[in-house]
Amino acid sequence: MSDTHAQTVAYVRDTMLPQQEPPSAQSGAVKWLRENLFSGWSNTVLTLLGLAVVYMFVMHFYAWFLHGVWNADSLSQCRKIIADTWGEGANGACWAVIKHRWNQIIFGFYPSDLYWRPTLTFVLLFVAIAPVLFSQLPRMLLAFSVAYPLLALWLLWGGSLWPVIMIAVGFALGFAALRLVTPLNKVLAVAAAIVLPVLFWLYATDPVDAALSAVLPVAITPVGSNQFGGFLLAIVIGAGGIGLSLPLGIMLALGRQSNMFLIKTLSVIFIEFIRGVPLITLLFVASTLLNYFLPPGTSFDIILRVMILVTLFSAAYIAEVIRGGLAALPRGQYEAADALGLDYWKAQRLIILPQALKISIPGIVSTFIGMFKDTTLVTFVGLYDPLKSIPDAIRNNFEWKGIYWEPFIFVGVIFFLFNFGMSRYSMYLERKLKRDHR
Repeated sequence: MSDTHAQTVAYVRDTMLPQQEPPSAQSGAVKWLRENLFSGWSNTVLTLLGLAVVYMFVMHFYAWFLHGVWNADSLSQCRKIIADTWGEGANGACWAVIKHRWNQIIFGFYPSDLYWRPTLTFVLLFVAIAPVLFSQLPRMLLAFSVAYPLLALWLLWGGSLWPVIMIAVGFALGFAALRLVTPLNKVLAVAAAIVLPVLFWLYATDPVDAALSAVLPVAITPVGSNQFGGFLLAIVIGAGGIGLSLPLGIMLALGRQSNMFLIKTLSVIFIEFIRGVPLITLLFVASTLLNYFLPPGTSFDIILRVMILVTLFSAAYIAEVIRGGLAALPRGQYEAADALGLDYWKAQRLIILPQALKISIPGIVSTFIGMFKDTTLVTFVGLYDPLKSIPDAIRNNFEWKGIYWEPFIFVGVIFFLFNFGMSRYSMYLERKLKRDHR
């Protein structure tokens, strides 16, 4: 500043003031409370009402949780411990039932000496989905992800290994037919990829399995589907349905937008019919009617039947979610694919679907969460779900007759953890893919 300018102002500071803390009302927790909970009279009233509800809830259940008993062999023993500790008339939770019946809640009626098999399957599930969920992992692990469903099938149900290998051989034959016939005719290639595996499974699996089992028997103890239950059953149906419904939903969404009249009509009829029918109706179909549509003498596992109908039900909803993502894309994206000279499948794989799926992530995950919770409906077709059938089986025992809330709360917490994990992963995926193009 020049001397001339310095003489024209009344005061010029020539020293810097030391840095000071901001006012207490404008920093830390106080600022957060003012901005989020007490920013206005309406917000203040809602905050006070919410605090009152939370206070009433905590005061009502606080003693019940505080008096909880974790070690007892029966409900009467729980009540005696609570009365001796907190006085006559006190009530409390009997969490000992969770500890006492832990294996039954988790594994249902699976043989206890074979618990290592579902446990190993559950651990391998994380290994299989890790390269799918996290792109930083080596892509070669995807080979294990592809093979995992058949490995899980063999570990959980047991029996001979050769039928499982025959299923893989059928898929390999279908893939080979698709690659070999595609240069001649694409429609014929798709038909060959479907018909050839089906014929192989119907007419060649049994004799080949018998011949291989006679030469080299490789088998583990078989376990029937009636011995599945608890969270083992919920995870098997939920994971299977999630893994199968997504590709089927994508195909249905593309079919509904197809220019081919027959493909579009069939896709629309399927989606509208499935969405218009309650899931419980489809489960009854899986339980009683599905066998009537199969060849005579065919024995179809009840869990597999339920998984198929749950997959179809979920795929119809996912198809509509993905169709919304496809409709949200600007027309220029389709024109850009045409300008690059890409055929239909390359355009969908490289340009259209990656963007449509990014837009559809919240809806897809919401459908998955809903389907996982709906696995508890299998109780109506005689399967032992963890929410009703297993607690009913526990209460049928005289030792735990009369216990209600503890199993429900525990099962609800486990379902919440699974669903919350899926929700958080979808948020992570949205941030990673930058869906809003920030």
